[in-house]
Amino acid sequence: MSVFLIAVALVALGLVLRLPGRMILAMLGLLWAGVMLALLALPEGNAMRAALGDDWRPWAALGVALAAGLAYRGFLAWLRVKAENIAAAPASSGPFSEAELDRYARHIVLREVGGMGQRRLKDAKVLVIGAGGLGSPALLYLTAAGVGTIGVIDDDEVSNSNLQRQVIHTDARIGQPKVFSAEAAMKALNPFISVKPYNRRLGEGEAVALFAEYDLILDGSDNFDTRYMVNAAAVAAKKPLISAAITQWEGQISLYDPARGAPCYACIFPDRPADGLAPACAVAGVMGALPGVVGSMMAVEAIKEITGAGEGLRGRMLIYDALYGESRQIALKRSPGCAVCGCG
Repeated sequence: MSVFLIAVALVALGLVLRLPGRMILAMLGLLWAGVMLALLALPEGNAMRAALGDDWRPWAALGVALAAGLAYRGFLAWLRVKAENIAAAPASSGPFSEAELDRYARHIVLREVGGMGQRRLKDAKVLVIGAGGLGSPALLYLTAAGVGTIGVIDDDEVSNSNLQRQVIHTDARIGQPKVFSAEAAMKALNPFISVKPYNRRLGEGEAVALFAEYDLILDGSDNFDTRYMVNAAAVAAKKPLISAAITQWEGQISLYDPARGAPCYACIFPDRPADGLAPACAVAGVMGALPGVVGSMMAVEAIKEITGAGEGLRGRMLIYDALYGESRQIALKRSPGCAVCGCG
């Protein structure tokens, strides 16, 4: 107990004198060394040794544990400095500013992302189709993550009924084109990115050329005609496509990329469902937070695809059931007779 009180007194003295943390740790280290020296040097039966517990091994274990903790903390600090140095290295889009380094610090310290991964995010160009339920969280999280150029295409306007789930929009922007409403929210969240709004419906004639300008396509559209057109254009442009869909309480998401061995959307869904089998959200309804979950998954998969972190959903479909809090995965394979990606 006396050793504990001495340690507390040393810490209190250091705080009162405003000593550096390293000096306080040094004093505690000297105290620990003195205890170890006493236990090892004094003979058995000595009163001081008995007061210290008469056994050096617990004190040695304490010293090893504290040393390991300090070493780990020092390693993390070194790793962060190294990642920031990598991130600040010159590149085509310029170095990160101090504000950006602070903003993305939680990414940079992740070993799966690091400075190089954050640079890839800054240099990336991602096109999001639809600024609705799925597009809203996807756009916000891609913006927050620091994706350098984000395109968003939609021909709709913000309506009151959108606000139950389309969290990128606000009541004050009802009647405004969704792409401009989304742009305002994105620029307010992160002024270091570039937003390209396309206030029109995506046309089949322009899709391939538009996709060629981007590295990755995210499809958050709400109808099968658009999904099939987007898939065909992504296949033609040889761009990976993250496509998701929601209805009522359930959502699904996958990464379609036949240029790299994965199936395309048409491999899995060669024919659109018959009328009435897959009604739109306006008819079937949708739980408001569900697109937030699935749209955020789209952003997660996009970040992984850009940075190379982990294992993406290429060749797998994730199905999420919000009503029962369950998720499952289905392995996907290319269809030999696919009319879109020409497998086989």
